[in-house]
Amino acid sequence: MRVRALAAWLLLAALALGSVARADEAKRALPDYDGREPSTSAGEVLLWIPRIVLSPLYLVSEYVVRRPLGFLVSEAERAQLPEFLYDLFLFGPDHQAGIVPIGFVDFGFYPSYGLFFFWNDFLPKQDLRVRGSMWDIHWLAGSASDRIHLDAITDLTFSVNAIRRPDNQFYGLGSDSLHADRSRYGASRYEGSVALDIKLSALSRFTASVGARRVHFHHGVFSNDPTIEEAAAAGRYELPPGWDHGYAVLTDQVALAIDTRKPRPEPGSGVRLEARLEQLTPLSPSSLPAILRYGATIGGFWDLGQNGRVMSLSLATHFADPLRPADIPFTELVALGGSESMRGFPLGRLYGRSAAVMTLRYRWPIWIWLDGSIQLALGNAFDAHLENFSPGRLRFSGSVGIESAGSPDSSLEILIGMGSETFQHGGQINSLRIVVGNNRGF
Repeated sequence: MRVRALAAWLLLAALALGSVARADEAKRALPDYDGREPSTSAGEVLLWIPRIVLSPLYLVSEYVVRRPLGFLVSEAERAQLPEFLYDLFLFGPDHQAGIVPIGFVDFGFYPSYGLFFFWNDFLPKQDLRVRGSMWDIHWLAGSASDRIHLDAITDLTFSVNAIRRPDNQFYGLGSDSLHADRSRYGASRYEGSVALDIKLSALSRFTASVGARRVHFHHGVFSNDPTIEEAAAAGRYELPPGWDHGYAVLTDQVALAIDTRKPRPEPGSGVRLEARLEQLTPLSPSSLPAILRYGATIGGFWDLGQNGRVMSLSLATHFADPLRPADIPFTELVALGGSESMRGFPLGRLYGRSAAVMTLRYRWPIWIWLDGSIQLALGNAFDAHLENFSPGRLRFSGSVGIESAGSPDSSLEILIGMGSETFQHGGQINSLRIVVGNNRGF
């Protein structure tokens, strides 16, 4: 009996070992017949650099913004909320028109709320856009535009807009302005223009426009911040040029964008060059000089081949020059911050006669109609023609956000950004910007 039991155990062990051997054979990797060692592409190695550098901002975007927003969107879809809102705010046979709510919150400024009205083909080949927003009687804004499609590649747009607000920020002029010197001023701005836009290719454009602009300044107020007059009286800086009397100018502008990329969803690799030239001819006061504003941006884009994930690096320079020796009104100087370059800074943080900015950006799709974006930038505003440019006078700006990927007439944005003092002043991060909402459409 013992011999039989032992034989049975040996047979079972042999079968088990044979099964393991066959399993190992089945799982054996395919032999490398060419004899070469496996390699990793340069692109795969380089991809780890932005992954490591951008990981803190990515974690904020992923777990603080995208996932909670994704949960809300999913729940809204289950409740058929998008279809309900679509039918509520849009009307007409093909939903060619609509009235939708808009709202915008940029912390450190008064929020705004209002309505956006659009009507496509309200006349043959004409699209109408009207916006209005406010906070109170001291914060009012409105705009209207009529875009006429002359042919398949040419549009003619008539537009007017006006805004009056008391919470504009001013920190001083030039590269060495300090966050601690923040003050407030009020301004009213009225503009009208006619623009001709010619489509040269899928993403290339030529634009020419003429118009007029009137700006005047008044008392500012927000929280406990000092007014610009109080800051000047305390010796932080002089009242900026143009403050005493405001100004009115005629504007002539041409802009050219050449882009080798293909429109989405094609690969996003390529090069983009933008150049702009604008002349301001004074209407009043007579002491105001004619002003030339110009600049260029060149950027390279690399599609990582992962569902629309694009890395880009761009270099931009901007200049503002009087055509005779005189001061330029400070609101016509080169400005950084807000919705322009170096978005980690608030609107009006940096003013100068010139500016230089280098921006690294990573953009990726996170939903059908939403893109994520991380931007890291080095730059600043400087004296005329970058005269006082130096590495020590550069500032850092970083931002992470989500923005809608649809029509520019309807843009949703959520952004968290930060900015620093100049590196020679310590480079400390002391500017925090949080933006939530939509100031163009819902």
